[in-house]
Order: sequence, then structure tokens, then C-alpha cells
Amino acid sequence: MQYEPLAVVMLGDYSLQHSLDEYLKPIAALTQIWWIYGNHDVASPMDYVNLFESGYKDKGLHLRVQEIAGLKVAGLGGIFMAKNWYPPLQAKWQDHAHWLQAQSPSVRRIGMPLKLQYSIWQHEFEQMRTTVKADILVTHEAPSCHRYGFAAIDELAAAIGARHIFHGHQHEYYNKVKHGIAVTGVARAAVVNLSGRQLVHSG
Repeated sequence: MQYEPLAVVMLGDYSLQHSLDEYLKPIAALTQIWWIYGNHDVASPMDYVNLFESGYKDKGLHLRVQEIAGLKVAGLGGIFMAKNWYPPLQAKWQDHAHWLQAQSPSVRRIGMPLKLQYSIWQHEFEQMRTTVKADILVTHEAPSCHRYGFAAIDELAAAIGARHIFHGHQHEYYNKVKHGIAVTGVARAAVVNLSGRQLVHSG
């Protein structure tokens, strides 16, 4: 292992063909491993099982704050969806139960699609915004300094006191500062350090 980090935090979109455990064997005993999920990780039941039912199922940071290597890290997985909540528009549903009540009996029997279930829900987002304090915010969605990003992510970071946002999803590497908060976009299959410097890239 070229680098010896105290912890690794992964930002989603793994497209796992096998359980996450298989991919992490080379570093499993060397460092702490944490993750948030992306939209590709709920694209199919197989993707879901290989992540959410892996040996790392308790290491998910979505809607959580965890002290990692002396820093408080908060996580927000998933993406905004027009079928649910796409800020700055109002959310279509108050919560999962509200969505279920509006469906036909046949849809209720099937249940909520994974992509919708694991999108970003406004009620959960608001609870996180008002109850969490953290040094770092890791998200799958991008904040507004990315051309496809969302001001809601900026607002969440400011509300929880985060000094740095690290995000995936757009798979582009960059460093910017917005509203006094450092932002690092992480490229596909890339590794950055706490200062946002890219250590490993996908080529």
C-alpha cells in the first residue's frame, strides 16, 4: 500500500459485481473503511445487496456523524430526484409513508423502487441540517460550485459547521471555495487526501 491513511471514506457509485468485501480485502486490515452510496449502488437489487448487505453494512455514513481520525465526518448518500425532491422545488412527498398512501394497491404490493427509496428525502435532509454538527461533509451530490450542483448542499454544510465538502457523482476532480467552505470533487476511481490533493487518479 503506497499510502497509509488512518481511514478511507468512499463516495459512492461502485457498480459492484461482488460483495464489497471482495474488493477491499487488500486494505481491510490496514485502515478504517467508511462509505456513502451513490445512485449506481441502488440501480439494481444486485448492486444494493453487494453494498448494503456486505460485511461493511454498518460502515455506511448516510445521515450519520462519525468521528474518524479525530474529525467529525457527516455523510449524505444518494441524489436528488424529480420524482421526490429536486431543490429548489418543493418536495413531492412528506416521507415514505406519504408516497405509499398515494399509490395503487398493485404498486403498494411491489413496494417503492430502490432508486426512489434511496434518493435524498427532504424530511431526512432537514433533520440532519438541524441536528448534526461536523467538520467534514461527504456527499454524493455536488454543491452549487459544480455546474450541475445544488445550493441545498452548500446550505447543509454551512448549517452543520462543515469546513470541507468532498463529493462524488460528477466524477470530476477540482478544488474550489464557496461561502468560505472548501469543496473537493473526486474523480472516478480517484483518491484525494484531507487537503483535497489528488493522490491517485483513474488515468
